[in-house]
Amino acid sequence: MTVLTLLGLGIGGAWWATDHYGDQVTRIPDAFPDGPRPPESDSSDGGTTFLLAGVDSRSKRPTTGKDAAAQLWKYGAQRSDTLMLVHLSADESTAYTMSIPRDSWVPIPGHGSAKINAAFSWGGPPLLIQTVEQLTGTRVDHFGVIDWHGFRSLTDAVGGVPVTVPANTYDPEQQRHFRAGTHTMKGEEALAYVRQRHGLPGGELDRIKHQQQFLTSLVGEVRGGVDITDPFGTDKMLDAITRTVSVDDRMSNGDLRGLVLGLRHLHASDTRFATAPIVRSETIRGQYALILDREKLRAECRAIESGAPQTRGGSS
Repeated sequence: MTVLTLLGLGIGGAWWATDHYGDQVTRIPDAFPDGPRPPESDSSDGGTTFLLAGVDSRSKRPTTGKDAAAQLWKYGAQRSDTLMLVHLSADESTAYTMSIPRDSWVPIPGHGSAKINAAFSWGGPPLLIQTVEQLTGTRVDHFGVIDWHGFRSLTDAVGGVPVTVPANTYDPEQQRHFRAGTHTMKGEEALAYVRQRHGLPGGELDRIKHQQQFLTSLVGEVRGGVDITDPFGTDKMLDAITRTVSVDDRMSNGDLRGLVLGLRHLHASDTRFATAPIVRSETIRGQYALILDREKLRAECRAIESGAPQTRGGSS
Protein backbone atom coordinates (compact mmCIF):
# COMPACT_ATOMS: atom_id res chain seq x y z
CA MET A 1 0.00 0.00 0.00
CA THR A 2 2.81 2.42 -0.52
CA VAL A 3 0.64 4.82 -2.52
CA LEU A 4 -0.50 5.86 0.96
CA THR A 5 3.00 7.01 1.65
CA LEU A 6 3.34 8.93 -1.62
CA LEU A 7 0.10 10.82 -1.06
CA GLY A 8 0.76 11.27 2.64
CA LEU A 9 4.07 12.98 2.02
CA GLY A 10 2.20 15.97 0.60
CA ILE A 11 1.26 17.28 4.04
CA GLY A 12 4.82 18.06 4.99
CA GLY A 13 6.00 20.08 2.01
CA ALA A 14 6.38 23.24 4.08
CA TRP A 15 9.04 21.58 6.24
CA TRP A 16 11.10 20.01 3.52
CA ALA A 17 13.48 22.95 3.23
CA THR A 18 16.38 20.59 3.95
CA ASP A 19 17.23 17.00 3.11
CA HIS A 20 16.42 15.85 6.63
CA TYR A 21 13.55 13.52 5.83
CA GLY A 22 14.86 12.60 2.40
CA ASP A 23 18.00 11.26 4.00
CA GLN A 24 15.91 9.09 6.32
CA VAL A 25 14.06 7.31 3.51
CA THR A 26 15.58 3.88 2.93
CA ARG A 27 16.82 3.38 -0.62
CA ILE A 28 16.78 -0.02 -2.37
CA PRO A 29 20.01 -0.59 -4.33
CA ASP A 30 19.79 -2.04 -7.85
CA ALA A 31 16.00 -2.16 -7.79
CA PHE A 32 15.60 -2.04 -11.56
CA PRO A 33 16.17 -4.94 -13.98
CA ASP A 34 19.07 -5.12 -16.38
CA GLY A 35 18.49 -5.28 -20.11
CA PRO A 36 15.84 -3.77 -22.41
CA ARG A 37 12.87 -2.00 -20.84
CA PRO A 38 9.75 -0.42 -22.34
CA PRO A 39 10.36 3.02 -23.84
CA GLU A 40 8.28 5.97 -22.79
CA SER A 41 5.03 5.94 -24.74
CA ASP A 42 4.73 8.45 -27.60
CA SER A 43 1.35 9.41 -26.19
CA SER A 44 2.58 9.84 -22.62
CA ASP A 45 1.54 13.00 -20.81
CA GLY A 46 5.07 13.28 -19.40
CA GLY A 47 4.01 12.20 -15.91
CA THR A 48 5.67 9.75 -13.56
CA THR A 49 4.75 6.10 -13.03
CA PHE A 50 5.33 4.35 -9.71
CA LEU A 51 5.10 0.65 -8.99
CA LEU A 52 3.96 0.27 -5.39
CA ALA A 53 4.01 -3.02 -3.54
CA GLY A 54 2.83 -4.25 -0.19
CA VAL A 55 4.77 -7.36 0.75
CA ASP A 56 3.66 -10.26 2.90
CA SER A 57 6.91 -11.01 4.68
CA ARG A 58 7.39 -14.09 6.80
CA SER A 59 9.92 -12.18 8.86
CA LYS A 60 8.87 -11.30 12.40
CA ARG A 61 11.00 -8.16 12.09
CA PRO A 62 10.38 -5.13 9.81
CA THR A 63 11.86 -5.40 6.31
CA THR A 64 11.08 -1.92 4.94
CA GLY A 65 11.85 1.63 6.01
CA LYS A 66 14.49 2.88 8.40
CA ASP A 67 13.22 0.51 11.10
CA ALA A 68 14.06 -2.51 8.93
CA ALA A 69 15.82 -5.18 10.98
CA ALA A 70 15.69 -7.92 8.35
CA GLN A 71 16.36 -8.19 4.61
CA LEU A 72 13.80 -6.66 2.24
CA TRP A 73 14.07 -9.69 -0.01
CA LYS A 74 15.22 -13.22 0.56
CA TYR A 75 14.47 -15.96 -1.95
CA GLY A 76 11.13 -17.56 -1.17
CA ALA A 77 10.55 -15.55 2.01
CA GLN A 78 8.31 -12.71 0.76
CA ARG A 79 5.60 -12.29 -1.84
CA SER A 80 3.92 -9.14 -3.05
CA ASP A 81 0.43 -9.08 -1.57
CA THR A 82 -0.71 -5.73 -2.94
CA LEU A 83 0.42 -4.38 -6.29
CA MET A 84 -0.48 -1.00 -7.79
CA LEU A 85 0.73 1.02 -10.76
CA VAL A 86 0.27 4.70 -9.95
CA HIS A 87 0.66 7.34 -12.65
CA LEU A 88 0.95 10.93 -11.51
CA SER A 89 0.03 13.26 -14.35
CA ALA A 90 2.62 15.75 -15.59
CA ASP A 91 0.66 18.68 -14.19
CA GLU A 92 0.38 16.75 -10.88
CA SER A 93 -3.37 17.30 -10.83
CA THR A 94 -4.44 13.65 -10.97
CA ALA A 95 -3.17 10.24 -9.88
CA TYR A 96 -4.36 7.13 -11.69
CA THR A 97 -4.05 3.81 -9.88
CA MET A 98 -4.25 0.40 -11.56
CA SER A 99 -4.48 -2.51 -9.12
CA ILE A 100 -3.10 -5.85 -10.30
CA PRO A 101 -4.57 -8.83 -8.40
CA ARG A 102 -1.99 -10.98 -6.61
CA ASP A 103 -3.51 -14.12 -8.19
CA SER A 104 -3.02 -12.89 -11.77
CA TRP A 105 -1.46 -15.71 -13.85
CA VAL A 106 1.26 -14.07 -15.93
CA PRO A 107 4.60 -14.80 -17.61
CA ILE A 108 7.50 -14.26 -15.19
CA PRO A 109 10.80 -13.84 -17.06
CA GLY A 110 12.99 -16.90 -16.62
CA HIS A 111 10.33 -18.81 -14.69
CA GLY A 112 7.51 -19.60 -17.10
CA SER A 113 4.04 -18.54 -15.97
CA ALA A 114 2.86 -18.25 -12.37
CA LYS A 115 0.94 -15.95 -10.07
CA ILE A 116 2.35 -12.45 -10.27
CA ASN A 117 3.07 -12.35 -6.54
CA ALA A 118 5.73 -15.04 -7.06
CA ALA A 119 7.90 -12.59 -9.02
CA PHE A 120 8.98 -10.75 -5.88
CA SER A 121 9.53 -14.04 -4.07
CA TRP A 122 11.82 -15.37 -6.80
CA GLY A 123 13.72 -12.26 -7.79
CA GLY A 124 12.94 -9.31 -5.53
CA PRO A 125 12.24 -5.81 -6.90
CA PRO A 126 14.07 -6.27 -10.26
CA LEU A 127 12.07 -9.33 -11.28
CA LEU A 128 8.81 -7.82 -10.05
CA ILE A 129 9.42 -4.62 -12.04
CA GLN A 130 10.43 -6.60 -15.13
CA THR A 131 7.31 -8.78 -14.86
CA VAL A 132 4.95 -5.79 -14.53
CA GLU A 133 6.65 -3.86 -17.33
CA GLN A 134 6.37 -6.79 -19.72
CA LEU A 135 2.77 -7.42 -18.71
CA THR A 136 1.56 -3.83 -19.06
CA GLY A 137 3.99 -2.35 -21.57
CA THR A 138 4.45 0.53 -19.11
CA ARG A 139 7.86 1.79 -18.04
CA VAL A 140 8.19 2.06 -14.26
CA ASP A 141 9.97 5.25 -13.19
CA HIS A 142 10.13 4.55 -9.45
CA PHE A 143 9.45 1.69 -7.06
CA GLY A 144 8.19 1.81 -3.48
CA VAL A 145 7.48 -0.97 -1.00
CA ILE A 146 6.03 -1.35 2.48
CA ASP A 147 5.61 -4.49 4.58
CA TRP A 148 2.81 -5.30 6.99
CA HIS A 149 4.81 -4.07 9.98
CA GLY A 150 5.02 -0.70 8.26
CA PHE A 151 1.37 -0.71 7.23
CA ARG A 152 0.26 -1.20 10.82
CA SER A 153 2.63 1.51 12.06
CA LEU A 154 1.50 4.04 9.47
CA THR A 155 -2.17 3.37 10.20
CA ASP A 156 -1.62 3.80 13.93
CA ALA A 157 0.40 6.97 13.33
CA VAL A 158 -2.69 8.74 11.94
CA GLY A 159 -4.77 7.57 14.91
CA GLY A 160 -6.66 4.98 12.91
CA VAL A 161 -8.68 5.25 9.71
CA PRO A 162 -12.50 5.46 9.38
CA VAL A 163 -13.81 2.73 7.11
CA THR A 164 -17.42 1.99 6.21
CA VAL A 165 -17.93 -1.76 6.05
CA PRO A 166 -20.83 -2.38 3.64
CA ALA A 167 -22.07 -5.69 5.13
CA ASN A 168 -21.41 -8.16 7.91
CA THR A 169 -18.76 -10.69 6.88
CA TYR A 170 -16.64 -13.37 8.49
CA ASP A 171 -13.15 -14.27 7.31
CA PRO A 172 -12.59 -17.94 8.24
CA GLU A 173 -8.89 -17.78 7.36
CA GLN A 174 -8.19 -14.89 9.75
CA GLN A 175 -11.04 -15.91 12.09
CA ARG A 176 -12.27 -12.36 12.23
CA HIS A 177 -15.71 -10.76 11.98
CA PHE A 178 -16.27 -7.44 10.24
CA ARG A 179 -19.47 -5.65 11.22
CA ALA A 180 -21.41 -3.38 8.89
CA GLY A 181 -21.07 0.30 9.64
CA THR A 182 -18.35 2.92 9.95
CA HIS A 183 -15.44 2.02 12.22
CA THR A 184 -12.13 3.69 12.97
CA MET A 185 -9.67 0.89 12.31
CA LYS A 186 -6.27 0.73 13.96
CA GLY A 187 -3.30 -1.12 12.52
CA GLU A 188 -4.16 -4.77 13.24
CA GLU A 189 -7.82 -4.50 12.27
CA ALA A 190 -7.00 -2.41 9.20
CA LEU A 191 -4.45 -4.95 8.02
CA ALA A 192 -6.96 -7.76 8.42
CA TYR A 193 -9.55 -5.74 6.48
CA VAL A 194 -7.34 -5.01 3.46
CA ARG A 195 -6.14 -8.63 3.38
CA GLN A 196 -9.58 -10.24 3.59
CA ARG A 197 -10.73 -12.23 0.60
CA HIS A 198 -12.35 -15.27 2.23
CA GLY A 199 -15.97 -14.68 3.15
CA LEU A 200 -16.41 -12.02 0.46
CA PRO A 201 -18.71 -12.65 -2.56
CA GLY A 202 -16.11 -11.34 -5.02
CA GLY A 203 -13.08 -12.87 -3.31
CA GLU A 204 -9.88 -11.22 -4.53
CA LEU A 205 -11.76 -8.50 -6.42
CA ASP A 206 -13.64 -7.45 -3.30
CA ARG A 207 -10.34 -7.45 -1.43
CA ILE A 208 -8.98 -4.95 -3.96
CA LYS A 209 -12.07 -2.80 -3.43
CA HIS A 210 -11.31 -2.86 0.30
CA GLN A 211 -7.75 -1.73 -0.40
CA GLN A 212 -8.86 1.10 -2.67
CA GLN A 213 -11.53 2.17 -0.17
CA PHE A 214 -9.05 2.14 2.69
CA LEU A 215 -6.49 4.06 0.65
CA THR A 216 -8.97 6.83 -0.10
CA SER A 217 -9.87 7.17 3.57
CA LEU A 218 -6.28 7.06 4.76
CA VAL A 219 -5.26 9.79 2.32
CA GLY A 220 -7.97 11.97 3.81
CA GLU A 221 -6.77 11.25 7.34
CA VAL A 222 -3.16 11.98 6.53
CA ARG A 223 -3.98 15.26 4.82
CA GLY A 224 -6.66 16.43 7.23
CA GLY A 225 -5.23 15.18 10.50
CA VAL A 226 -2.13 17.40 10.50
CA ASP A 227 -2.35 21.17 10.23
CA ILE A 228 0.47 23.03 8.50
CA THR A 229 0.70 25.20 11.61
CA ASP A 230 1.50 22.09 13.67
CA PRO A 231 5.16 21.29 12.92
CA PHE A 232 5.36 18.77 15.75
CA GLY A 233 2.42 16.78 14.40
CA THR A 234 3.79 16.94 10.88
CA ASP A 235 7.22 15.89 12.10
CA LYS A 236 5.65 12.85 13.75
CA MET A 237 3.82 11.92 10.56
CA LEU A 238 6.86 12.27 8.31
CA ASP A 239 8.92 10.31 10.78
CA ALA A 240 6.34 7.50 10.68
CA ILE A 241 6.43 7.49 6.89
CA THR A 242 10.22 7.31 6.68
CA ARG A 243 10.22 4.50 9.24
CA THR A 244 7.96 2.35 7.09
CA VAL A 245 8.70 2.83 3.38
CA SER A 246 11.62 1.93 1.12
CA VAL A 247 12.13 3.36 -2.39
CA ASP A 248 14.48 2.74 -5.29
CA ASP A 249 17.91 4.34 -5.11
CA ARG A 250 17.24 6.34 -8.28
CA MET A 251 14.78 8.50 -6.35
CA SER A 252 16.88 11.38 -5.12
CA ASN A 253 16.04 13.80 -2.34
CA GLY A 254 15.26 16.30 -5.06
CA ASP A 255 12.78 13.85 -6.60
CA LEU A 256 11.15 13.34 -3.22
CA ARG A 257 10.98 17.09 -2.56
CA GLY A 258 9.45 17.64 -5.99
CA LEU A 259 6.90 14.94 -5.29
CA VAL A 260 6.01 16.53 -1.96
CA LEU A 261 5.54 19.96 -3.48
CA GLY A 262 3.57 18.54 -6.39
CA LEU A 263 1.17 16.59 -4.19
CA ARG A 264 0.32 19.39 -1.77
CA HIS A 265 -2.98 20.06 -3.52
CA LEU A 266 -3.79 16.51 -4.65
CA HIS A 267 -6.83 15.25 -2.75
CA ALA A 268 -8.51 11.85 -2.65
CA SER A 269 -11.07 13.10 -5.19
CA ASP A 270 -8.21 13.61 -7.65
CA THR A 271 -7.30 9.92 -7.54
CA ARG A 272 -8.86 7.46 -10.01
CA PHE A 273 -8.85 3.72 -9.36
CA ALA A 274 -9.19 0.73 -11.67
CA THR A 275 -8.43 -2.98 -11.55
CA ALA A 276 -6.70 -5.00 -14.25
CA PRO A 277 -9.38 -6.51 -16.54
CA ILE A 278 -10.06 -10.18 -15.83
CA VAL A 279 -11.35 -12.73 -18.34
CA ARG A 280 -12.00 -15.62 -15.95
CA SER A 281 -10.67 -17.61 -13.01
CA GLU A 282 -9.06 -21.04 -13.36
CA THR A 283 -7.41 -23.70 -11.28
CA ILE A 284 -3.87 -24.12 -12.61
CA ARG A 285 -1.55 -26.70 -11.12
CA GLY A 286 -3.82 -26.83 -8.10
CA GLN A 287 -3.79 -23.05 -7.62
CA TYR A 288 -6.60 -20.55 -7.92
CA ALA A 289 -5.58 -18.11 -10.66
CA LEU A 290 -7.03 -15.13 -12.50
CA ILE A 291 -6.60 -14.86 -16.27
CA LEU A 292 -6.18 -11.26 -17.39
CA ASP A 293 -7.18 -9.63 -20.66
CA ARG A 294 -3.61 -8.56 -21.39
CA GLU A 295 -4.43 -6.67 -24.56
CA LYS A 296 -7.07 -4.60 -22.79
CA LEU A 297 -4.78 -4.07 -19.80
CA ARG A 298 -2.05 -2.68 -22.06
CA ALA A 299 -4.57 -0.41 -23.79
CA GLU A 300 -5.79 0.91 -20.44
CA CYS A 301 -2.24 1.51 -19.24
CA ARG A 302 -1.48 3.45 -22.43
CA ALA A 303 -4.60 5.52 -21.82
CA ILE A 304 -3.52 6.19 -18.25
CA GLU A 305 -0.08 7.32 -19.43
CA SER A 306 -1.74 9.70 -21.87
CA GLY A 307 -3.89 11.19 -19.12
CA ALA A 308 -7.13 9.88 -20.64
CA PRO A 309 -7.95 6.61 -18.86
CA GLN A 310 -11.00 4.60 -19.82
CA THR A 311 -13.69 4.43 -17.16
CA ARG A 312 -15.26 1.13 -16.14
CA GLY A 313 -16.18 -0.80 -13.01
CA GLY A 314 -13.55 -0.53 -10.32
CA SER A 315 -12.69 3.11 -10.89
CA SER A 316 -13.64 5.94 -8.58
